[in-house]
Amino acid sequence: MKRAIYPGSFDPVTFGHEDMIRRSAEIVDELYVAVLNNSSKNPLFSVSERVSMLSELTADIPNVVVTSFDGLLIDYMKEIDAQIIVRGLRAVTDFEYELQIAEINRVESPTVETIFLTASPNLSYLSSSIVREFASYGGDISKLVPARFIDAIYAKYGITKKEQKIEQ
Repeated sequence: MKRAIYPGSFDPVTFGHEDMIRRSAEIVDELYVAVLNNSSKNPLFSVSERVSMLSELTADIPNVVVTSFDGLLIDYMKEIDAQIIVRGLRAVTDFEYELQIAEINRVESPTVETIFLTASPNLSYLSSSIVREFASYGGDISKLVPARFIDAIYAKYGITKKEQKIEQ
């Protein structure tokens, strides 16, 4: 069985994440979408909220398991017996960083493979940090995140739908 892991912060979940999950799930037998509990960051959503969002988003994909982990990815992979890491690439700068991570993971565990999927062209600009920035100012995030999560994102900034700035 080809078991892969798609790790990330997913804070918040975007259309880019959804695209990577759906495409990855078609390649492997089982895909773990794993939310990293990174204590050095100040996330918008708690780990349990992000796991819940991802579970809702992937409910229709039978071979996806949503989970969370602490510590090193390579250690968690051993725990769940995963052999493949899936990472998304939006730009050359992503590749430089991701290549370093892939190489150190390979040093730590030589049997681990990293698969890089390029972002779909219509989503290559998208990141969770852009979503947070837009949302914090009441910008329209409807083209960035699934509709079911929009209210929750704005709520984190104390913004209700009617307060959103509408760009014309």
